[in-house]
Amino acid sequence: MARLFDLAELALALRFRPKLVDCLAAGYTRSDFRADLIAGITVGIVALPLAMAFAIASGVPPQAGIFTAIIAGFLVSLLGGSRVQIGGPIGAYIVIVYAIVAQYGVANLIVCTVAAGVLLLAMGLMRLGGLIRFIPVSIVIGFTNGIAVLILLSQMKEFLGLDITMPDEFFTRMRTIADNIDKVEPVTVAVACACLAVLWLWPKSITITGQALEAEDHQGESQPAGGDGHAPMRDRAFANTLRRSRIVMTRLPGPIMVLVVASLVVALLNLDVETIGTRFGGIPQALPAFAWPEISLPTLRKLLAPTITIALLGAIESLLSARVADTQIDDRHDPNQELMAQGIANIVVPFFGGIPATGAIARTATNIRAGGRTPVAGMIHALTLLAIVLVAAPLAKFVPLAALSAVLIVVALNMGDWHAFRDLRKYSIPYRVVLLSTFFVTVVFDLTLAVEIGLVLASLFFIYRVSELTRVEPITLDGVPPTIAAYKVFGSLFFGSVGKLEALLDPVSTPARIVILEMHQVISIDNTGLETLQALARSLAKRGGQLILCGLNRHPAEQVARSGFHDALGRDNVVPHLASALFRAHKIVGETAQPELFDSSEPA
Repeated sequence: MARLFDLAELALALRFRPKLVDCLAAGYTRSDFRADLIAGITVGIVALPLAMAFAIASGVPPQAGIFTAIIAGFLVSLLGGSRVQIGGPIGAYIVIVYAIVAQYGVANLIVCTVAAGVLLLAMGLMRLGGLIRFIPVSIVIGFTNGIAVLILLSQMKEFLGLDITMPDEFFTRMRTIADNIDKVEPVTVAVACACLAVLWLWPKSITITGQALEAEDHQGESQPAGGDGHAPMRDRAFANTLRRSRIVMTRLPGPIMVLVVASLVVALLNLDVETIGTRFGGIPQALPAFAWPEISLPTLRKLLAPTITIALLGAIESLLSARVADTQIDDRHDPNQELMAQGIANIVVPFFGGIPATGAIARTATNIRAGGRTPVAGMIHALTLLAIVLVAAPLAKFVPLAALSAVLIVVALNMGDWHAFRDLRKYSIPYRVVLLSTFFVTVVFDLTLAVEIGLVLASLFFIYRVSELTRVEPITLDGVPPTIAAYKVFGSLFFGSVGKLEALLDPVSTPARIVILEMHQVISIDNTGLETLQALARSLAKRGGQLILCGLNRHPAEQVARSGFHDALGRDNVVPHLASALFRAHKIVGETAQPELFDSSEPA
């Protein structure tokens, strides 16, 4: 019985409860299923070209992206902590996966992904989901924009039809493209540009409500009819036709339509453009077999840095996507459950030839716009992709790589927060330095290094800012002998701000032998701050004086008591307010009765 109770306590502490359970327990209706079915099919169709494009750009076959979208998409929705999150391969992983494949090979990519999945699962089990929010937005924008630039650069080979090997280093890659710019394939460029123009001009989602349509009809009725009244009616009919056409187009996924039309054009006109079939031989019409990768300790040690990068980026992207989705559906996701689902998905996917996966912001937004209500929509999205693979996989060999490069370029352009560069002048210098440093290091060097440098810079700026806000100011006391001094402390006493107290340790600058620190506006004290207070107490004791603390808040008071400093200082020397501290100081002066404690101008 006790054993069962312990297991129940452990399960409660871990709290593994997918959002799907809550949605089904709240009552899942036929209307909910109909909405999820439509949304799931829509997102599945949208995800197909993106999954292939992400895989090819990452240096792996297109089926790796599709299988990742199927398996990870299903598991993330089944086990995740968000109602509408859609999981799968994302553009932000392209740069990392490509670098791992180029440097370590596909086999080690599998090991890397599994290890990253274990890290994500552990982060969720240890309830660390909330810590991801501590990463400053300047770092997120910096590396996201940097990844977008790298994706744009990586697609120049397919977009221009260049038969070259793209180097990994940024400046070498730019030089290689410039040196071979005269070798572009005009037909490939024409197909890519046409696809890019259609994708860019494709009507975006339009919100059509009954009130909006009703208002539009009233507006049309209120317009005066000129002549015989037929011209306004014809204009209204034409406008309604255009509006309905745009509504229909917004419901059709632009990427899949572009791939279908581009494939037909290339096949019917027999254009000399590289396709999935010419490079990869097509896509298998079945799910891959389970394969166990070789995992060893030396391999894991070598792959530690990319593993942490995959896990950290996956956590940031998935929780950012879930948080954005919460604002659109007025819900609240469970970040720890989401991390556990992402971890399980990344542990399972590599055994079936997949690549790293996480929450996809664009596909999650598509799910919301299409009316998805519960995780069932995400599971249907995965089943839709599976059905497409089983039925239409042979047709994928006709898809031109130039069209997929156009899809990725649009993804990269939409992925970057380019307005952040324009708005930099509105923000502080630390914000600008962190954002631009992270962006520059991501583009020129490495994403892992960029995040590390960004976090270090953000931490240093934060320490400097908090230390600047911490102040130690003297309190003017009337009728008090000069051997008693009082100071008011504001802010936080930590390793970055203890220098403000060090002046009190100097007997020349602080001749008083009894020092009162009024600390009701001190919000925290760390060990360094506590050691500084102890050093001040020892310095005063050597001069025959005393340190008195007053007005300690809960956290500083707990720290002082837990360290034993409260007892060492004496309970009478830790008082609630300034008046009590002054009373205690005068009492000490009276008890000592030493002439040197009084002003030399007064009689002993």
